[in-house]
Amino acid sequence: MDFELNEDQRAFAQTAQQFAQESLMPMAAQWDEEQLFPKSVLQQAGELGFMSLYTPEDQGGLALSRLDASIIFEQLAMGCTSTTAFMTIHNMVTWMVASFAQEAVKAHFCPKLITGEWLGSYCLTEPNAGSDAASLTTSATKQGDQYIINGSKVFISGAGDTEVLVVMARTSDDGAKGVSAFVVPADAEGISYGRKEPKMGWNSQPTRSVTFEQVSIPAEYLLGEEGQGFIFAMKGLDGGRINIATCSVGTAQHALNAALQYVQERKQFGQALAHFQGLQFKLADMATELVAARQLVRLAAYKLDQGDPEATTYCAMAKRFATDVGFNVCDQALQIFGGYGYIKEYPLERHFRDVRVHQILEGTNEIMRLIIARRVLTEGTQIL
Repeated sequence: MDFELNEDQRAFAQTAQQFAQESLMPMAAQWDEEQLFPKSVLQQAGELGFMSLYTPEDQGGLALSRLDASIIFEQLAMGCTSTTAFMTIHNMVTWMVASFAQEAVKAHFCPKLITGEWLGSYCLTEPNAGSDAASLTTSATKQGDQYIINGSKVFISGAGDTEVLVVMARTSDDGAKGVSAFVVPADAEGISYGRKEPKMGWNSQPTRSVTFEQVSIPAEYLLGEEGQGFIFAMKGLDGGRINIATCSVGTAQHALNAALQYVQERKQFGQALAHFQGLQFKLADMATELVAARQLVRLAAYKLDQGDPEATTYCAMAKRFATDVGFNVCDQALQIFGGYGYIKEYPLERHFRDVRVHQILEGTNEIMRLIIARRVLTEGTQIL
């Protein structure tokens, strides 16, 4: 079993690291403070292929593996957690359209999604359908050669500032099998957006509710076939859990790096903080847990790439563990900085705020535990 990155992966990581340091990190604090959505920078990311990492090559994407994408997202997250998290959402939207839309629809949407000229939002969560996604009530009724969409979505990243929506809507009453997926122009008549939610973190991307009132779209904007939407959503969530876990790892690594530098520069009681054994133990635990989280995320990504039947369980494990570890590492790094960690002159408080939501989205960590527990309690089976 080889844990080393290959030459291509190291090149991907280096390119992403350079982009993070030059285009994301210098502006991250301002984007957070002023709640600016950096669309021009996202287009620059598109020019490098970062907005279509695992989109099929025949549609103009890079067709990378989920493991390769994870390596890239980790480096990008070290520059700006919030902006990178939006990139992961956009990548999921682009992948879904490129993979499941009809050819004419792909030809219309994919070229601009891939370059970042058009940005995408993923519309699954509803006011009364969060963890229980199969209970969504937004409807799509077929009338001739059109679908009419009615309903509402909440907590939609980028909503109101993006050009394309992938919407999960109910086409029949048959539970999860009655959910279908659609690509919808964000400016279609009948779509309205709520206020930009004031959030604890993730401030470089807007979050709004979306309301659909008699929104008419061509029938060909259906992704796949009727009733396949929940399957697509679950496939998207497996990858999304890897992505958000990766963002936690990248952010926590940046926080740990900052803490390591700080303890060697800051002196108290006549010596550098790095000489105090209590802090040495804390840093050792942070580093150990972060390495463990990174390896679990990459293992889960590999399982997903291989189509392993246990991939969903591994993705849940990776998401649960890495987002908990990521938050704890950022928390401990802030503690090491003391009062300086609590002020906005340093990035620790932003890291702390940005990674907190990772334990909630893409399925809460409590839901991840349910997925894992149900699998390990299956009689006569063992995860290897």
